[in-house]
This record gives sequence, structure tokens and C-alpha cells, in this order.
Amino acid sequence: MTTSELKVSTPAKIPLQAYIVITIGVIAVSLASILIKLAQAETIPSTLIAASRMAIAALVLTPITLRRYWTEIKRLHRSQLTLAAVSGLFLAIHFATWVKSFEYTSVLVGVVLVNTNPLWAAILEFIFLRTKLSRWVIIALVIGIIGSIIVALPSGGGIHFEANTGSLLALIGAVAVAIYFVIGRNLRATLSLIPYIWLVYSCSAVFLLILVAATSVPVLGYSAKGYVLLVLTALIPQLVGHSSLNFALRYFPASYVGIAAQLEPVLSAIVAFLLFTEIPTGIQIAGSVIILVSVILASIGQTQKA
Repeated sequence: MTTSELKVSTPAKIPLQAYIVITIGVIAVSLASILIKLAQAETIPSTLIAASRMAIAALVLTPITLRRYWTEIKRLHRSQLTLAAVSGLFLAIHFATWVKSFEYTSVLVGVVLVNTNPLWAAILEFIFLRTKLSRWVIIALVIGIIGSIIVALPSGGGIHFEANTGSLLALIGAVAVAIYFVIGRNLRATLSLIPYIWLVYSCSAVFLLILVAATSVPVLGYSAKGYVLLVLTALIPQLVGHSSLNFALRYFPASYVGIAAQLEPVLSAIVAFLLFTEIPTGIQIAGSVIILVSVILASIGQTQKA
């Protein structure tokens, strides 16, 4: 997730509650890849994991949104609904490809590569919105590209189908979510947070459920543990994690929240080592550090520009 799209006014004194919430948010989003891996181990198809994450999140938000924001939703124009649908489409592509990437690659590689989305967002804004790139953002882009190449290649180099496929899917997921953020910026400026994410999550869920039906993925017949993991994937990383980081933006600058979110690959890799004995290679760790540095520089650069 990226947080550069939201503005924040930072009070003089940050309450302890804000530090607790941002900590919970980072931990929650860090569990996303772990829960996905566990669900895949229960033979649940990646497409169903992605679709259930969005569908459950949208269903949980529905009563809250309709009860508190129905008047705001009724005033939406066709152009706003179109933006929500397009944003939802790219969010669906993001989850479909990113979740699938874990069938081929490790947690560290999948999470690090998908977290390059701020770099892609900066490129998209430069190309389509004609925004100027600060010196720090340009440096970050160069560093990030180098780091992505290092992480994406298998430890022995060369072409290895599974490793390269996983890296490619994770990068597609990063580009897709960057497009989602850039497109959704105009819609977010005209809507409160809850109606915005409800609309986009709902549209994303519809596209993913269509994909499930089109590919004849069975919905029933999995273990009880598998269904519990699907619910947890929607509740913990999606609702608790993303909501906590959005809440933290009320108290911290966007760059700080963005930097804090970059702890996700580190925490995810630690848990993956403990649960799945996934041991990253030295070159993967080096590339991951390079990417994290580049994303942090991009976050700082984007905030300074704003």
C-alpha cells in the first residue's frame, strides 16, 4: 500500500494511540503474504484467495457505509462511478497477480517487488499527469530498478521459469496497484475514506468473482482451516492493516507512514523463515535492501514535492 495520496496535518504532539495503531497496521499488513501462503497450502486456488479477500472486506464495510454515508453515495456522478470501476479493475489485477506470484516465489521476493509500487506511481504521474520528478525521486527510481533486477533474477542468474514467473507476477501487481492509486486520486479527493474504499473494494470483488467463475474455480470443498484463512486474509491485512495505516495519516506525515510500511517485507520474511523455513539468498537480501532504500527515498521525495 502507498500512502502518498492522502494529505495530513500533523499536530504538535502525537498521542500514544497513534504509535500503537501504526504498529498494529504494519504488523497486520505484514501477515498478508503469510496468510496467502497458508491458504495455498490448503489447496485453495490463488484466484479464490484474491476474490474472497476483496469480497469479504466489501461485505464487512457495506452496513457501515450504507448507514453512515448513504447520502454521500447517492450524490455520486457517473464519472465518479466510472473511476471507481476502473480503480477496482486495477486493484483486482494487483491482487490476482500478486497472490498468484507466491505459487512460484518466496515471501521476501513477492513482498519486496510488489512494494516497489511508489516507484511505478511516480513514473506514471510523470508520464500521464506531467508532474515533475524531484532529484530524490529520480535517484530512487534508478536505485529501485537496479534492486528489482537483482531480486527478480534467481540466485544462479539466467532464465528459470518458476522464479522468473513469480517475480514477473509480483511486478505486474506492483504496476497495477500503482495505476489504481493514480486513477483513484481524483475520486479520493471527492469522497470520504470509507465510501471510497467500499466502492473500490466492491468493484474489485466483482471483477475477481467474474474471474473465478470464468476460470471454473470451485468455491466449495476446501477444509475448514482454509475458509478460516480466507476470512483472516480479508480481516487482518485488508481491513485492520490498511485502515490502521490510513488512521495513522491523521497524525504522521505521509512519508513517515510510507517508510513504516516498508517494514512489511522484513517482518514477512522473518515469519516466513519461522513458518516455512524460507531462507533468502545473500543476493536477494542485498537487492531487497536496495529496493527498500529506493522506496524510502521516493516517499521522502514525493512528500517534499507536495
